[in-house]
Amino acid sequence: MKVKAFVETISSRAGQSRVNRRVALAIVFVLTTGLCLPGAHKAQVRKSARPEKKETTKGKTPSKAPKRPARKGPPTDITNAANFVLIEPGEFMMGSENASSVEKPVHLVRITRPFEMGKYEVTQAQWQAVMGNNPSHSRGANLPVEQVSWDDAQEFIKKLNAMNDGYTYRLPTEAEWEYACKTGTGDLDAMAWFRSTSDEIHPVGTNEPNAWGLYDMHENVWEWCQDWFDANYYAQSPNVDPQGPSPGLLRVKRGGGWGSFARDCRSAFRDGIVPDNRGDVLGFRLVRTLR
Repeated sequence: MKVKAFVETISSRAGQSRVNRRVALAIVFVLTTGLCLPGAHKAQVRKSARPEKKETTKGKTPSKAPKRPARKGPPTDITNAANFVLIEPGEFMMGSENASSVEKPVHLVRITRPFEMGKYEVTQAQWQAVMGNNPSHSRGANLPVEQVSWDDAQEFIKKLNAMNDGYTYRLPTEAEWEYACKTGTGDLDAMAWFRSTSDEIHPVGTNEPNAWGLYDMHENVWEWCQDWFDANYYAQSPNVDPQGPSPGLLRVKRGGGWGSFARDCRSAFRDGIVPDNRGDVLGFRLVRTLR
């Protein structure tokens, strides 16, 4: 209505002059379209050309590892009782029918004697306290010690046994390891650092424990066992406290590592490597029994 009244006013004042009427109409056109108002068009361009605000990742560290609650690291003194869990005797079905031939046949195994197993993989702080060095590639007091061969683990154990604290320390047998690991179904993502949840090694004990209270049995670093490795051992393995085959070329490793696929982190998965092999995914945990 204001524009219509303005047009009528301009027209009446312009009179009958054709020139005046053209000027008046031009003024009306400009005012109603805003085509030549100073700054109007530029303001519209600036507004439309302004880039949209995007989320930035500056200051963030992308990671596929889920956040886990921080836990206090284990005691540096490896012989501290808090570092061990009592594993009671029992029986279980060892192996798997749904995997490769080295896990077959599934057979009944009886563990007749109790033993204490390391609640955690041996840490770098614990190794340093005993051996006076740290061979690990990724450094951190509560990270599992790695870059240790089976032979290196035996030197560590020899020093512990020289303390004469009333226990005999050793690596677990393959049967003891699987018995302690195979505690039923669980959420692998909540219990394991492996290829799908992480791309690096993690401090021990930051995942959920299994039913025995053991941490990191399914990943972080592979764990040496005491036994020699024989792909056909299960076909002739004794059913009571098996100790592994006669001397061979390879030693057993179990549990998978932070770069492993989920299938390699299964409780029944077994593999063997030469005992002097070292790698940034190779570590171990201890077993001890009363003397």
